[in-house]
Amino acid sequence: MRNDLTWRQRLYIIIFESDTRSGQRFDTALLLTILASLVVVMLDSIQTIHLAYRDLFSALEWGFTALFALEYGLRLYCSPKPLRYAFSFFGLIDLLAVLPAFLALAFEDAQFLMIVRVIRMIRIFRVLKLRQYLTQANFLLTALRASRRKIVVFLVTVSSLVTVFGALMYVIEGPAHGFTSIPTSIYWAVVTLTTVGFGDITPKTPLGQMVATLVMITGYSIIAVPTGIFTAELTQAMRQEGQSQHHCPNCGKSRHESSAAFCNRCGSPLFPQGGR
Repeated sequence: MRNDLTWRQRLYIIIFESDTRSGQRFDTALLLTILASLVVVMLDSIQTIHLAYRDLFSALEWGFTALFALEYGLRLYCSPKPLRYAFSFFGLIDLLAVLPAFLALAFEDAQFLMIVRVIRMIRIFRVLKLRQYLTQANFLLTALRASRRKIVVFLVTVSSLVTVFGALMYVIEGPAHGFTSIPTSIYWAVVTLTTVGFGDITPKTPLGQMVATLVMITGYSIIAVPTGIFTAELTQAMRQEGQSQHHCPNCGKSRHESSAAFCNRCGSPLFPQGGR
């Protein structure tokens, strides 16, 4: 670390950067603190452990809250643009990591906000510097956008099926066998079609059991449809990512394999001789 840097600049490098030894140590210590706070939250949710170690968990929680509040204050202090950091995604996450505890002091009914402490888990993405890998999520977003119309059609079709099956079972089985209404029968159809099978409502008549068998077979037949649609679009998005942006000088096609030397549409050379 350069000696001509101010204290504020050095603090910024330690807290916000991870390419120095001090920054890596800070990230490691913060990561361990976040994980420890999450362990405390999970253990505190167990009633028997909570009753036995209530005071200890309370002290630990306030200790973690003080550390995170100090870290948040230091980030605001050393950030070149404090407001920009404060209203950024991770800035708001940092604030939510400490705000519920202080609100609980002022408002007794705000105790339920302590559950927001679990949101600290999201901060691990920043500590591990995973944001650079989050760009890979663009593949998923691209695939979802490309397949949304097909998935909507699929969902409308499934909704129509469960409505028909539910109404049919209501007529066949009736309230005497647990199918007390069409919405309840539709609930049964959804549970059966998705192969969940809670078993809280079951058909008793032979005809109803035949319809239930048909619903089960239909569920196995269509359950892979949205997965196939999304997988196909995801593969296409990843294939396009691996393609270059070189334009064919002859036909103007823009996407080609990164190793391609000729256009896959017209066969013209993509690069002049010796120009690649």
